[in-house]
Parts: sequence; C-alpha cells; structure tokens
Amino acid sequence: MTHDRPPGARSTLALCLAAAFTTLLDQSVLNTALPAIRSSLDAGPATLQWIIAGYSLTFGLALIPAGRLGDAYGRKWLFIAGMGVFCLGSVLGGTATQDWVVAVARLLQGVGAGTVNPQVLGLIQQHFTGRERTRALGAYATVGGIAGVIGPLVGGTLLSGLGGIGGLGGADGWRWVLLASLPFGLLTIPAAIVWLPQSRPVTARRVSLDLPGIGLLALATICLLLPFVLPAGQGPPRALWLLALPPLLALLIFWERRYTGLGRTPILLPALTRSRSFTLGTLVAMFQFGSSLSASLALTLFLQDGLGWTPLRAALVTLPSALGFAVASSLSWRVVSRYGRISVVWALAGSLATLTGTVAVLLWAPERHLALGLTLTQLLLGITNGLIISPNQALTLAHAPAGAAGLAAGFLQVSQRISATVCTAAVADLALSAATGVTRTSAAYGLTVCCAMLALSATFAALDTRQPGPLPLTPPVHQKAR
Repeated sequence: MTHDRPPGARSTLALCLAAAFTTLLDQSVLNTALPAIRSSLDAGPATLQWIIAGYSLTFGLALIPAGRLGDAYGRKWLFIAGMGVFCLGSVLGGTATQDWVVAVARLLQGVGAGTVNPQVLGLIQQHFTGRERTRALGAYATVGGIAGVIGPLVGGTLLSGLGGIGGLGGADGWRWVLLASLPFGLLTIPAAIVWLPQSRPVTARRVSLDLPGIGLLALATICLLLPFVLPAGQGPPRALWLLALPPLLALLIFWERRYTGLGRTPILLPALTRSRSFTLGTLVAMFQFGSSLSASLALTLFLQDGLGWTPLRAALVTLPSALGFAVASSLSWRVVSRYGRISVVWALAGSLATLTGTVAVLLWAPERHLALGLTLTQLLLGITNGLIISPNQALTLAHAPAGAAGLAAGFLQVSQRISATVCTAAVADLALSAATGVTRTSAAYGLTVCCAMLALSATFAALDTRQPGPLPLTPPVHQKAR
C-alpha cells in the first residue's frame, strides 16, 4: 500500500522549511539595509547593483548542477554543504569593512542557497505524494513567503531598535541585518546531520552528470543575466552578451541530442522539455516570481528613499501581505485539489488587478491616506500570491519523471532567478531614474513592469487549462529517467 507520508517525513519537512526560511529571509531582509550599507561603507551604485543582483546570479547558476547532483548521489550532504556555504557568506558580509566584500559575500550566499533549494524541493517530491505533496509544498511556500515579507520588518526592527547591541550601533546596524539569518542556518546544519535521511537515487541506473551540458547551460545563463547585473559602463556592451546567447543555445541543443544518442541522460531531459504542462508551469512561476520580488523592491525604495520613512515604518506597510499569504497558502491545497489550474489563473488575475490598484494608489492617493491604501493592496497581494505559488509548484513538479525531481526543481527555480535578476534590475533602474530620487511616478513605472510580468504569467497559466481538472490525489505515472 502506498502512503502519502512515509516514516520520517515530518522531520524532513521541518528541515526543508527551516532551509527555505533561512535563505529567503536573508534575501528579503537585505532591501532595508541598502541605504545603511551605502552610507556606512560609502558604496557606489556599481557595488550596490552587485549586492542587489549578484545573489540571484549565483543562485541561478548553482541550481541546475546542484539539482542534478542531488538526483545522482543523494541530497543530504548537498543540503548540509549548501547551508554551510550560505552561513559562511553571512558571516563574511556581516563583518565586512569594505563594500566589495559585501558583494562577494552575497555571491557566496547565492551559491549556498542555489545548492540547498533543489534538494529541498527534491526531498518534498521524494517523501510526499498526491494531496500530502501539495500540502507540503504549501507549507514550503508559506514559510518562504512569510520570510520574504517579514524580512523588511525584521530588518527595520534591527536597524531602528537593536542597532546598538554589541557596539554595532548607528550606521553599522546593517551588520545585524546581514547576520539575521545566521542563527537559523547554524541550527539547521546539525539538525540535518542527525535527522535528514540519506536519500538514494530513484533510478537503478547511475545518472550521468552531463558536465558539458551543464557548462554550456551555465554559460548561456551568464550571457543572459550578466548584462543586467553589471553596472552601466562595466564590461562589454549589453548587446554583445545577448548576441552570444543564440550560438550557445544552438551548441547546447546539438550537444544534448548527441549525448542522448549515446544512451546517456542529458541535462535537458526530454521528459521535461517535451512536457507542455511543465513548460507552461515553469513560465508561470518565472514571471510571477520576478514580478513579486521586483514590486516589493520598488515599494521599499519609494517608502524609504522617496518618502524618507524609517525601515520599520516602511516594513509595517508590507506586514499584512505576510498574514494574507500565510492564511491563503494554508488553504491553497484545498482549492487546487478541487479546481486545478484554473484556480491559479483566477488568482493571477486577482493579483494583477491588485497590483494595478497599487499603481493607482501611488499616483493619486493623498499622502495622509497613502499608508492605508498600500496596506490594503499589500493584504490582497498576499492572499492572491498564497493561492498561486504552491499550487503552481505542485501542478508543475507533478510532471517530473522519477529520479529527476531535483533537476526539475532546479529548472523551475532557475527560471525564477532569471526573472528576478532581469526584472529587479529593470525596476530598480526605473524607480531610481528620477533626478530628485524615487518619486511616486518613477515607482509607478517600476510597478507597471511588474504588472506586465503578471499578465504574461496569467496568460501562460490560462494556456495550460486545455486539460482542466483537479490535481490528482495519487502520484502520477512517470517514465523513469535513464
């Protein structure tokens, strides 16, 4: 008899949730510390750009290799190693005395987070099936979403109220912000050593790593992301990076076909690339994630730099989003089990309408009503996002073949990192484009880009409703990866 929840699954899920909270708290908490880092270390725009976007760059580069390694050799020690690298980056950034060291620390943390997260989703895929898998993914999304939303609140509290602890007061309060996730990471590592099971590859046959394929995919990802990470004036023109992309993709496709012809398992697994639902679900996640992360950045920049609010006051405006997200995520598995992909489409439409309302509030609400208007739209955004993220993950990863859960999770998340890097760079440029600082109009321009991303996400979700119906409560039949 097949059980949805095997022995030890509860402790495994708890460790996965701890890892999600640790890595995503660190990412979201940084936004509040940027002005303090700029002031304390005299960081220029180029270094700040690396601090903001470098994390997503190395996160995205690590995802596919880490997912493939987890599928081939097991996930436990990759999980632990990734958390260790992440914690090392946190210490390096929190003790830095120069701005470029903080940028390097963020790159290192991205590598750690990109190593951990495919193992997290792979473990959930491996230990849960059917409705229990959807609930586990819902818990993962809830914890990650809450960490993402309360990050500014934690950062604002540390900067405003606790900066004087240990002699790190005043302008050095940002150090506590960068170290905020360290205790969670240090607790997770020994717990994982003791309680995390040593997963074994699902397939009887050993999975080949396809190192040339991984290398070509990494180069293509760099050519796509680096132009948006590099500050203006650094490196070759953006057009040259993008012109190098098509030949690399063509070479990758040629190699993968040849590798498949040799009877080996390519990194572009046919069972994934030929799956309409997996491809569309990945595109849904890609555009929704970039929109959500960039909208939060634009709003934070406007409230702190544009209106001069304290980090804590700005964070309180986004707090209702965390509450709405938590409630909606806890119920989302019921909704998707009953309605399937169409529930994601309607939630995306609601998110788009709410974000459009946020733009209207920014442009036309009187200043005395601004906080109330933004608080209400943030609450609605949290609710709609809670009905999108974990249902879409469950529907998309349900098409991962046996033995490729980590690889599928890696592709899903690397699409999100690409979107996050490109969209945050574009939105930050728009929000900071005004000569007098971040204004209502410049922030609204940034949020308009986020609306366009959400519209694309909703379109791809609607295209996947050709096969409507509820999420299966039994595990799908998969073709084994060779």
